Amino acid sequence: MTGTIIITGAGSGIGRATAERFLAEGWSVGLVGRRSERLEEVASSTTSGESMVLTGDVVDPDAVQSMVDRFVGRFGRLDVLFNNAGIFTKAATIDEISVEDWKRSVDTNLTGSFLCARAAFAAMKAQDPQGGRIINNGSISAHVPRPGSAPYTATKHALTGLTRSISLDGRAFNIACGQIDIGNALTDMVSGTARGAKQADGSVKPEATMDVLHVANAVLQMASLPLDTNIQFMTIMATTMPFIGRG
Repeated sequence: MTGTIIITGAGSGIGRATAERFLAEGWSVGLVGRRSERLEEVASSTTSGESMVLTGDVVDPDAVQSMVDRFVGRFGRLDVLFNNAGIFTKAATIDEISVEDWKRSVDTNLTGSFLCARAAFAAMKAQDPQGGRIINNGSISAHVPRPGSAPYTATKHALTGLTRSISLDGRAFNIACGQIDIGNALTDMVSGTARGAKQADGSVKPEATMDVLHVANAVLQMASLPLDTNIQFMTIMATTMPFIGRG
């Protein structure tokens, strides 16, 4: 199966790996991010599929709507949204977390996901045939926190609620919604974890990681299902990382 997909945070990390995977399979991919040069690199990295660079910030409602409208205007419909864009602010106990960092986390991880899902849902509801799929990038922090991660963890718990709500509200319009919770995919964001990450007992220990390509393959699996089938929640992680038994 191939189709059309918008991927947020497509310029690096999980977003880039996923975009390249979908392009290799022949999908039409909307590449969303703030840095056009990174998106152009992804767009030129494959001769398969068809890409569209959509430079903009997911926290800007008008920019999000414009990006979805432009994508649908070019490709005719939107089959899948991968809500991937997210940030992890400086680790600290809650009393040392700045209000600015809290707001940045909520704006990008939660409000940005809401805005993109809102615009995608409307497009999927309006198109003929009606329907589509929204995949939210949660995190294993949607289940248990790392030390010093209150903003990130809170937004990822909230994203699970958003996933459940969209999944329920989408039934009447043939819109499926699922969530992929990822643990220690080896990207620039996680590279430090492989060298040493703070544990619940205060120690710092290296953690196992996995190839980010496995995440891209998992998102492709979720996206390729018929709309009468949904992976509601998937957890994919480095096998021996401290998640089961964390804390």
